[in-house]
Amino acid sequence: MTPPLDSVPAQLRGFEPLGVLAILAILVGSVFGPPVSAVLVLVWAYVAELPLRDLGLAVPADWGRSLVLALLGGIFLKLVAKAIVMPLLGAPPVNVRYQYLAHNGAALPAALITVLVSAAFGEELFFRGYLFERLQRLLGTSVRTLVGIVLLTTALFALAHYHDQGLPGVEQAVVTGLVFGGVFAWRRKLPIVMVAHGAFDLTAVALIYWGWEAKVAHLIFH
Repeated sequence: MTPPLDSVPAQLRGFEPLGVLAILAILVGSVFGPPVSAVLVLVWAYVAELPLRDLGLAVPADWGRSLVLALLGGIFLKLVAKAIVMPLLGAPPVNVRYQYLAHNGAALPAALITVLVSAAFGEELFFRGYLFERLQRLLGTSVRTLVGIVLLTTALFALAHYHDQGLPGVEQAVVTGLVFGGVFAWRRKLPIVMVAHGAFDLTAVALIYWGWEAKVAHLIFH
């Protein structure tokens, strides 16, 4: 029996058949990339009449300070990951998958757009905003549950990086997933982690473009 029209938003927000179908559609859409999953999440939120703040899309009260700290934090995290964490994990000093960007000005605009739209916005909206909302609505909001959600979303985030970056990409995504997930669990403001994620990836692109990857990777461990 077709549900009354006014009950559709409530069903989409819940876990009845219509809500489960929406979840499956978004999960399938995520296979086609973060921009697709992000669009599906926003469409779902609109039809479900879900306030965007429930996905973390709200500007922090101290927005200036928070976003500057997020920007600096993202840059710092990338440098620490490149100089300390990844060498300790045995990762190669350069990201072979993206070496085509080295001194390649023609490829730079597309890379920057991908970083900002696909990674910083798309990935954070799906892996942090959407999955946190769905899992907390389903499982609850206790501290233990929240820790489990951070770990689960980090694992999914890391696996999503295997197809194009291999094991080093997975290892790095575990680090960033735990940090971004932890920050989002604490502040519940998606713009903060979006800015940090964008700064992290823009720093990565800069290191590749200017040929500084190996120098930073060997800064401490030779």
